[in-house]
Amino acid sequence: MHRILSVAAAVLALILAPAPCSRAAQDAEPPPKKIQTADCVYVPTPNDVVEKMLEMAGVKKTDLLYDLGSGDGRIVVTAARKYGCKAVGYEIDPDRVTDARKNIKKRNVEKLAKVVQQDVFKLDLSPASVITIYLLPEMEVKLLPQLKKLKDGSRIVVHDYPIRGIKAEKDATLTSKEDNVQHHVYFYTLPLKEDKDAGKEFDE
Repeated sequence: MHRILSVAAAVLALILAPAPCSRAAQDAEPPPKKIQTADCVYVPTPNDVVEKMLEMAGVKKTDLLYDLGSGDGRIVVTAARKYGCKAVGYEIDPDRVTDARKNIKKRNVEKLAKVVQQDVFKLDLSPASVITIYLLPEMEVKLLPQLKKLKDGSRIVVHDYPIRGIKAEKDATLTSKEDNVQHHVYFYTLPLKEDKDAGKEFDE
């Protein structure tokens, strides 16, 4: 009788015990929530401009790319799919974070790409070898102390607004087939080179 009760108790314990978490579940990012108001309105970068940015950065499989203000995750998704590199997006808006994570899952690049809900001004950018940015000029200036800590040889690609006071090594202009609007892309490498005249047109 005692043996039967012991077996029954063991079976009951197995039924009631919580299922072990999968590795993926343990590593999953916490669900996004409202942290603070975003510093700028979300405007997605057209996909052909994304392609140009990554091309100018010379992205390789061995790179670690950080996208600052990553929106719906299109840059990290493209970097992971096309170049096979690890890519991390940082975004403060919970709705954009949710969209980005859905896109990453839809494109089956979870092993390479992810989006983290975090304030970009509180990040340590030094692990990255490539940084992509589409932010307002004053936000870029605020990021400069972090950008200057990147390793020598690291690359920065900026959409539309050159970094004030910093000399771009090369730039490109293209008209997107998606919105029929002219876009500008600026490329920098570390160490950054100062240029007092750069970006003055945005001060007026």
